[in-house]
Amino acid sequence: MRGFSRAGFCALAWSLLLIGSATAQPATDAGCTASPSAAGPQVWRCDNGVTIVAENGARFELKDANRDGHIDAVELSDKALLVEVPKKPGGNPFKVLTPQAIAAVRGTKWAVDVAETKTSVFVADGRVGVTRRAARGRGVVLGPGEGVDVEATGPLTVKTLTVKTWGQPRVDALMARLGQ
Repeated sequence: MRGFSRAGFCALAWSLLLIGSATAQPATDAGCTASPSAAGPQVWRCDNGVTIVAENGARFELKDANRDGHIDAVELSDKALLVEVPKKPGGNPFKVLTPQAIAAVRGTKWAVDVAETKTSVFVADGRVGVTRRAARGRGVVLGPGEGVDVEATGPLTVKTLTVKTWGQPRVDALMARLGQ
């Protein structure tokens, strides 16, 4: 009984460390561990090579859709994540699901930012496919330095970072929120 109490206390202490930083569902079954952070971004490292940097206060859930014991998706409902996925041939792509969009990839580094009515996706390295979540249809493929804003309606178009909307100040602001 004493060992159980100690384990319960450790679990409670660990969860208290996570409160106020990023809020995620426990990912122990998906092979991920979080680095405790009282303030600032929190880093999740997974045994399949996936790394997730969560903005302070980000709300997300790590998912193991195919139940193989490894994370293969993240459901992001608020704030921003920076995700790095190692390249792997074949198989299902890693996905970040938001209220407005789905960003899928087989190996790259990219950021996803969720606000009330839109999701923004920025690619630092590699390629990311982005589609609307509700009305699956034609999407866009982003390359390094490209970003897209996805709203519930309207055109889904790629915006290169040299364009006013995705200028360097916007990229710098997003990356600063993620400790980059």
